[in-house]
Amino acid sequence: MVSRRRFDGKAWRLWALVCLVVAMALPIVTAQAEDGPPEIPPMRFVVVRSNAPGCEPNCPEWISADGTIAADTPSLLKRTLKALKGRQLPVVVNSPGGNVDAALALGRMIRKNKLDIAVGVTVFSGCQPAMGDCEDNKGKGADYFGVAYDDGAMCNSACPLMFSGGVRRVVGDYGYLGVHQITTTFHRERLLYRTTYRIVNGKKKIISTKVVSRKNAGSYKTYEMSGTVEKTLSVYLREMGIGDGVLEIMKATPASEIRQIPLDAMLTMKLVTSRDTVDLLTIASLCRLDRPATNCREVAGPANKTTPSAADKSMTAGPVQPDTAKAGGDMRFIVVRGSNPLCNPDCPEWISAEGAITNQTPRKLRQLLATLGHRRLPVVISSRGGDLPSALAMGRLIHERKLDIAVARTDFVDCDPGAWNCLATEGAYAGLTIDAGVECDSACALMVAGGARRLVGPRARLSLYPMGQKLVVKAYLNEMAIGPALFAAIERRSSEGQLDPDTMLKAGLTTGPQSVDALTGSTVCKAIAKPDNCQGLPAANAQADAPAKL
Repeated sequence: MVSRRRFDGKAWRLWALVCLVVAMALPIVTAQAEDGPPEIPPMRFVVVRSNAPGCEPNCPEWISADGTIAADTPSLLKRTLKALKGRQLPVVVNSPGGNVDAALALGRMIRKNKLDIAVGVTVFSGCQPAMGDCEDNKGKGADYFGVAYDDGAMCNSACPLMFSGGVRRVVGDYGYLGVHQITTTFHRERLLYRTTYRIVNGKKKIISTKVVSRKNAGSYKTYEMSGTVEKTLSVYLREMGIGDGVLEIMKATPASEIRQIPLDAMLTMKLVTSRDTVDLLTIASLCRLDRPATNCREVAGPANKTTPSAADKSMTAGPVQPDTAKAGGDMRFIVVRGSNPLCNPDCPEWISAEGAITNQTPRKLRQLLATLGHRRLPVVISSRGGDLPSALAMGRLIHERKLDIAVARTDFVDCDPGAWNCLATEGAYAGLTIDAGVECDSACALMVAGGARRLVGPRARLSLYPMGQKLVVKAYLNEMAIGPALFAAIERRSSEGQLDPDTMLKAGLTTGPQSVDALTGSTVCKAIAKPDNCQGLPAANAQADAPAKL
């Protein structure tokens, strides 16, 4: 267009408005590590109360954070913290990774609220977070109950950025924390826009530019960290007090892989603050201190029955006498690993059951078995008896799970689990079994009847008491495939008395003359047919060498 023309010898200034429509494809950049497998749902946050045996009425609570980190995950955590009204609960995280920007926001939110964090898996009892309108825990003082452990837990990709925000940060030997390169995704858009301008004295003067349409033009990814992203992460990690080594490992690990950072290296980089596991923040003994941990909450409720009332005596297999086991009081269940150095690196594990049988005991055993999944550990029991219906319920549970059982006590090495500062290592306490002088009386003997293999060594004592509820006991023994000879032996007695090994074997109460050593001895894991309760300690790099799951 000509802006100046001459008519009749005069110069005229021409003003023109021009609209130009232009289409261009421009890259829109989003830096995120969308490394969590698509089948893993977005992260959800729920407050969980420990249901560890003997915990109530004062139990630790924590925030379970499980799933893939998405763009809206920080808003969900913000909502959870608002509902807590200032209570500082530790975060137990299990995540494959996700959105980097969201992970940074989560880390800053955790640090601002001065929260601790641990890599761990929460195993729920009763109501599950995915359930709708679940009322299993109604009236129990919490919506969700469970236990936390580190075996199999992960915090990968973008998750370590969230993890860095914790005040105290623990992973443990069985937790998995891995990093890799940040994936930057470029989304192409085809923009159609209109520019309006005018020409003044032969020059364009833009009046306005307006986008009139957007169309997706595909996307592509880069797998090397850009300078901008590197600077952002470096500033963030320094802000959280984390060493530069973490970023260097991220840059050196291809996006298609995940590199596990060893615990010693994490300590050096200050990524973790100690060698502790998730137990540091969730173990029940935290609430038994003179000054309980800040995440403990006491819930008022009726005390557990530990001795039968007069009305209950007809349902009780013998008198409940003061418990001589170390645990004292109600029966407790603890996973124990053999501490004899001759068994390393593959040692037997078992469930220590010591104390009086009460109406709460079956629930405690059921909860512990739930945490073990499909693992079948033998039960090592020492008890003076207690509530008959509860003993029968536990015997049925042991029978259903096909667990072996032996009469003995566990001597714990280094410390007793009842002490507040005694923590499990790799999910188990160290100990040895001893059967000399150990007692299993009345209701305890019926619990033993549920075992797949039932062992009472010559140095152990098993006694029975003439019981009420004869039809119930007789039906139970028949259900456990134990012949009528045992019931006849019970009926012949006028008082509680010890059964000799021959009588127990002939009556079918025991399955052999062996002692507890057949289940927990230091050499049982060296057999060609290795028992189910053998647990090897993996090499330090076993998980690091495993193929990455993206």
